[in-house]
Amino acid sequence: MYKKLGLPETLSKIAFDERGLVPVIAQRHDGNEVLMMAWMNRDAVAETLTTGRVCYWSRSRQTLWRKGETSGHFQYLKEFYIDCDGDTLLIKVDQVGPACHTGEKTCFFNKV
Repeated sequence: MYKKLGLPETLSKIAFDERGLVPVIAQRHDGNEVLMMAWMNRDAVAETLTTGRVCYWSRSRQTLWRKGETSGHFQYLKEFYIDCDGDTLLIKVDQVGPACHTGEKTCFFNKV
């Protein structure tokens, strides 16, 4: 059912926007809880897939953001998916500590 792709083919399947970014949803691999939404560029995708440690693009700092580099709350890649249109990514991760910068286990803790 799932097709495994190499890095060059993976990058060619992703529809990065005009800023060179693609949204990514991070989900806990062992419970399917949605942890956070962030952005990746080509370098972040490549680094994540080659190292197994999740790397995002920080729009506010305009630099690569390696999840956990300052907090110690790392994300380790377990699975990586590209949606049918190539314009959104889903990653399943092993989350060490809370995912949210507020200290919450997920960024989605505000119930309406």
